[in-house]
Amino acid sequence: MAERKSDFALPTLDDLFSTQQEREDAKLEKIRNIPLELIDDFPDHPFHVRDDEDMVQLVESIKANGVLTPAVLRQKEDGRYELVSGHRRKRACELAGLTTLRSEIKDLTRDEAIVYMVESNFQRTTILPSEKAFAYKMRLDAIKRQGQRTDLTSRPVGTKLSVSKIASDVGDSERQVHRYIRLTNLVPELLQLVDEGRVKMRPAVELSYLDEDCQRDVALQIDINDCTPSHDQTIRMRKMFESGKLTAEAVEAIMSEEKPNQRERIVLHGDRVRSLIPKSVKLKDTEDYVCKALEHYRRYLRSRAERDGR
Repeated sequence: MAERKSDFALPTLDDLFSTQQEREDAKLEKIRNIPLELIDDFPDHPFHVRDDEDMVQLVESIKANGVLTPAVLRQKEDGRYELVSGHRRKRACELAGLTTLRSEIKDLTRDEAIVYMVESNFQRTTILPSEKAFAYKMRLDAIKRQGQRTDLTSRPVGTKLSVSKIASDVGDSERQVHRYIRLTNLVPELLQLVDEGRVKMRPAVELSYLDEDCQRDVALQIDINDCTPSHDQTIRMRKMFESGKLTAEAVEAIMSEEKPNQRERIVLHGDRVRSLIPKSVKLKDTEDYVCKALEHYRRYLRSRAERDGR
């Protein structure tokens, strides 16, 4: 009978010949105060660092208590350091007049650093669509390069499995992750409108399939007409682009259309209006009755103005 493998994990040599205090001290040796001048920002870091009210509070906290949670760095081949997590803390240290950043040095590959950077920044309370878009894209590329397996089969990681892993980790659906990644194909002018909430996600995704020239034609028309395209309009623009028929003139014609949600509307509260209409007037005749009443009132105001002017 084959010997049954024990589920009990054997201790390592470090566990056998070192105390808990020694292991904790070894970990602390990786936390050091690194000069800010030796720390480089993460390349193409997708998360913005804003000098806003939260930053002011962080600066005051660091002045009073120091950096409580160490930043995470990885050492580069040239001896300098790359900031993986802690861009806001680094900026706050600069604003506080400090010259070093309390940091933990981790041995990470480039792709491991990308995954770590994305996961740590998703703890922020506010994340812009553009930040999510480029973070998802960077992580997707990193996972695909690593070729890691996300299930128990021998199937290599492809785009579908990679997106599925991201979705399960961040709590967005796979479709939503795909949509965010599509946003990385938008020109900066349109992506900013998405961040501002002026262009919604689904129209933005449709626009991401246009080339840069067509996207800038759309951005120009948004500026000229002070309106944004509907989902239906962007679908039509995408179809015209794919058939080679989307010109600047076509974009202008579509964007100049009056959309139902942009028409001026007058809202009348039913109970109040109905109380002023005789019960003999049927519901289907209400609009006609109100228009005749307004016309009568307008004639009354005109005649009174003429009388007062004599």
